[in-house]
Amino acid sequence: MIAMSDGRLAPAHPDAVVRGDTYRFTVLSAGLIRMEWAENGVFVDERTQLVVSRDFPVPDFTVTHRPEGGLEIVTDNLVLAYDGQEFSSAGLTVTLRRGATDNHYSVWRYGYAYPQELPMRGNLFGTARTVDLADGAVPLEQGVLSTFGFTSLDDSTSALLTSDGWIAARPDAGSRPRQDLYLFGHGRDYAATIADYHRLAGPIPLVPRYVLGNWWSRYWPYSETEYLDLMDRFAAEQIPLSVSVIDMDWHIVDVDPEIGTGWTGYTWNPELFPDPQRFLDALHSRGLAVTLNVHPADGVRRHEDAYPQMAEAMGMDPDSGLPVPFDVTSRQFVDAYLRYLHHPLEEQGVDFWWLDWQSGGATAIDGLDPLWMLNHIHYLDSGRDGRRPLTFSRYSGLGSHRYPIGFSGDSVVTWASLDFQPYFTATAANVSYTWWSHDVGGHMFGAKDTELVVRWFQLGVFSPINRLHSTLSPFMSKEPWSFEPRAHGIMARFLRLRHRLIPSLYTAAWQAHTDGVSVVRPMYHDHPLTREAFRVPNQAMMGEHLLLAPITAPEDAAAQLGSARAWLPEGAWYDLFTGQRYAGGRHVTLHRPLEQSAVLARAGSVLPLADALAPIVDAPESLTLRVFPGTGVSHLIEDRGQGAPEASDRNVTRFVQELITRDDGSVDLHLVIEPTTGPDAVVRRDIALDIVGVAGFTSAAISGDVDPRVRQAILVGTDEILSPALHIPVRSMDFTTRNEVLISGVRWAPVDVVAEAFAVLDAAEMPFLAKDAAWKAVKELRGLALAQELSTIKGLPPVVRDAILERADG
Repeated sequence: MIAMSDGRLAPAHPDAVVRGDTYRFTVLSAGLIRMEWAENGVFVDERTQLVVSRDFPVPDFTVTHRPEGGLEIVTDNLVLAYDGQEFSSAGLTVTLRRGATDNHYSVWRYGYAYPQELPMRGNLFGTARTVDLADGAVPLEQGVLSTFGFTSLDDSTSALLTSDGWIAARPDAGSRPRQDLYLFGHGRDYAATIADYHRLAGPIPLVPRYVLGNWWSRYWPYSETEYLDLMDRFAAEQIPLSVSVIDMDWHIVDVDPEIGTGWTGYTWNPELFPDPQRFLDALHSRGLAVTLNVHPADGVRRHEDAYPQMAEAMGMDPDSGLPVPFDVTSRQFVDAYLRYLHHPLEEQGVDFWWLDWQSGGATAIDGLDPLWMLNHIHYLDSGRDGRRPLTFSRYSGLGSHRYPIGFSGDSVVTWASLDFQPYFTATAANVSYTWWSHDVGGHMFGAKDTELVVRWFQLGVFSPINRLHSTLSPFMSKEPWSFEPRAHGIMARFLRLRHRLIPSLYTAAWQAHTDGVSVVRPMYHDHPLTREAFRVPNQAMMGEHLLLAPITAPEDAAAQLGSARAWLPEGAWYDLFTGQRYAGGRHVTLHRPLEQSAVLARAGSVLPLADALAPIVDAPESLTLRVFPGTGVSHLIEDRGQGAPEASDRNVTRFVQELITRDDGSVDLHLVIEPTTGPDAVVRRDIALDIVGVAGFTSAAISGDVDPRVRQAILVGTDEILSPALHIPVRSMDFTTRNEVLISGVRWAPVDVVAEAFAVLDAAEMPFLAKDAAWKAVKELRGLALAQELSTIKGLPPVVRDAILERADG
């Protein structure tokens, strides 16, 4: 049989356990307690679908047994009170000792329904299985975080994982009353909550680097020639791709109606792909990883090439022609399913599988969802022979973060769907499901709306995974050149930017894996005690230092600008596309033409960028470091593409930046590039510095020596999409040593408010007299006087007025 797991078990330490005849409490940390009740006194120590480790350091706690029965457990974070009976709202409570922020709800009671009144109070939710056919929002499941500072997870019915990674039903499943709960009581220390969740349910896996590029996906019956020609057209357009998704028409779909539909299949369609090996080799030679779509629910029918092997493996007569039923709970079936249906195709060159399960949630094992089991077996099997595991499937409940990547389903092409997606993506971080892949541009229905698709492309570029997709219609494909020239250019530039971002995205992938910080996350993850962070549901942080405020509504017809309201945390922030600097600690409305999205970088950050059209490699030898002046620390994390790298395999480079104000008022920018740590680091790299918001300097030195090359530094606006920046071509730099860059006498780039305002007014479709009046005000006034004057101008649309004031605020 194919091995499913290394068999390691991680039980709780005996000293953490408090037990009676029918109850058991396990104090896993100061803020996490397992609470069990079983009528027969039989408890579960095995791993479950949710829980893979209870091996926590034993925290300090006290236990007091009450004379009248029951007990009290006290940790640094909480007090648990229990009456010794079957769990009830009166008999089992947990009171927060620290971190409570709601005067009305600081006590958790078993079975109590707490109010759901976000953003004021409530569970902060997690994610959902699918957005299939949804025009806008879908209901979300409960998450690990709440405004109250406590959350309970019910693991009473999930199946067990055996020592070899297979599954089994719980003892007496469905016949005897039992409870198996986990109470998280960390207050608003959300980082500690997530850390305990990862220790309990497993870390976020590290995905392969290539998945961070652009994916091409379309439900369309391509032939080999058509598909390769399309890939070559993308290359000719200088639009990089990294993953090729082949939807279901790769296999035979026209089958005898007597045996069902062609939805399930494992045999290449010879009319479209006469030589699959040649086709897959051609895709790999173009630098593309390949995934095939499968719908396994109908089992294996007689038309499949592998049917005889499957039938014999299941003890059936191949001559009978009877279908081999799909049974994910049968180890015999799963072994044959992987060995005869999937492994041969992987040997041909299939890199991973798109598991498109849409067939219910029942199996022969009580509590086991077939989707969860499919994700489990495929993910573990994909890691054999030293490869890095990967699958592509739907969310199947808590613990699904262990099986990336998620496919969110067939969304409807509307603004409502786009508007829901940023919230949906970020909120999934509350259950660590950070690797969502959406149908960028929308999948089906709706109507053609070029502005909508462009805004969706922009969101996709700043999403964990960027996969273009559409349904079986000749009118809905997402090739950028199928849109009008303006949109075509914007889409192409953003797709190139996605590949430039891969070094930063892979750094975020490592930080998700080792530190539990989701790639895209709600603002309250980083600011749990700040009220405003809970009131911007569509806003998120990405990686270390990028703030996303996506534009998800149509532009104002008069201003021809889209807008997004954002909350900026304390500190300064730079617009990624204009270079405008914003003061933090306030709300702003960001107005952007179609060519730009609303993405800000924290002052003091360094954003490593690759060459857009360079092959995706483990450690690029050429990088541009985009520097946003300020004080802060940034990182670049890499590895050598190992199948299962440990934290010790990382190569980590730290960028430490500081702005120094001298006694004479002059400002110096000091950047330290610390020696790369790790076992197999790149020694030398070609480096360029792009310093945003700086027009010039008095002198510059690299590693203490004046370098004549910095005299080539000029203010350039040649970047096709990002803001102008002071460009310093450092070229070859030794990354095994400490490198310092000191830019003395920084001259800040002036904000040309008059020119910026003219561009806004010139593009606006509004009365000319109002334009003239606003233009005069901009040339003569500033600050409050300008705002007051603009508010009096008849015919000046509010969005135009606000866009002018935003630019005057820089």
